[in-house]
Amino acid sequence: MFYMFFISVFCSMTMYPHPNSGLAHLSILVLLLSLLLPLSLPSRAPPHQHPVPYPSLVPHAPLPLSRSRFSSQTQLDFTTHCNASCYHKGEQESRREHLTEQLAFETLYADGSRTLTTVDVADEDNYEGTISPAIQPPPTRGRRVTSRHRRQKRQIYGADGRFNIRGDHFLLDYPFSTAVRISTGCTGVLVSRLHVLTAAHCVHDGKDYVKGARKLRVGFLTPPYINGTKPSQTPTKKPLVRWVRVKRTRVPKGWIQGPQEVSMDFDYALLELRWPHRRPFMRLSVAPSSDDLAGKRIHFSGFDSDRPGELVYRFCPVEDESNDLIYQHCDARPGASGSGVYGRVWDTALERWERKVIGIFSGHQWLEIDGENRDYNVAVRFTPLKFAQICYWVHGNRVDCSQD
Repeated sequence: MFYMFFISVFCSMTMYPHPNSGLAHLSILVLLLSLLLPLSLPSRAPPHQHPVPYPSLVPHAPLPLSRSRFSSQTQLDFTTHCNASCYHKGEQESRREHLTEQLAFETLYADGSRTLTTVDVADEDNYEGTISPAIQPPPTRGRRVTSRHRRQKRQIYGADGRFNIRGDHFLLDYPFSTAVRISTGCTGVLVSRLHVLTAAHCVHDGKDYVKGARKLRVGFLTPPYINGTKPSQTPTKKPLVRWVRVKRTRVPKGWIQGPQEVSMDFDYALLELRWPHRRPFMRLSVAPSSDDLAGKRIHFSGFDSDRPGELVYRFCPVEDESNDLIYQHCDARPGASGSGVYGRVWDTALERWERKVIGIFSGHQWLEIDGENRDYNVAVRFTPLKFAQICYWVHGNRVDCSQD
């Protein structure tokens, strides 16, 4: 199917040439090689991967909160700034009490009511809140960043390496079919028959829920021919969107900091649909080190604002990583926030490489280190504790929460 996809994309670029058509055609070849490369990977697991224990959360009884005011505005172009002091701080400096406080979560219901659920981490003697050596990343980076609400231009790095997913069938094929639209202007990824992961800033600004969260909806792309028109009659029509209401929304307390500064570390939220969907979804995984990703690459598809109505795919190598963030130069524009960042991860049960969601695309970050400015596009990285939290949100119990 990927061969057909690239033939379709290549033909579309030939019919509608880009000013840098030579670069575009070269990008197509690079993209083809990047997706076919994992097919030639060895079938055995990398020798440095070992089984690791995963924590589980013990929730307390939910506490009722006042109804949300929905007073905030959606900030699609989420940009943060980090200096040397936060650049070198990491999760190892956090106490267990602080981590469990951040892993508490709010639940927003469709009628505007809210609850707060505090949690404890199970198996306290065996798990100290640090990442296992099997998935230990390079030295950690910053945790506290300050939010900047001005538009940054460096979200495209050099030649634009994004690809529009077109064609009646490709939009419904895995993994592209797992990308969905969020009615506040963001992207989400299907992670179960009822659940969608997205960025927390798409529904909450750190102080209150955004206006659009009052009647939050998830949009499923539907090719025009499904609505009764033959594919040959709609070669230029953009896909339609079928909207489904959200039943409840969960946001980690690590994002809801009140008067404190927001942090990209907890920029994720889970949406529960009113009705189950029938499309393939992508499983979750604790984010391994980039050395343990096939090709050391990440991928994600989203609805970038500069290409309205189009699903846009991109891939790139991981530039750096901390306990909580994945630093990369995947080209992206506002609207892609909330996209499920995935890589090919070794599945020990199936004994093969599988695409799994390992993070959520958050936005852009400027680093000022020793007078030098560095900029990255950034994704939230799923640590074992975050995985345990999201797993509990999806399954509603500890028993069903495992790495697979």
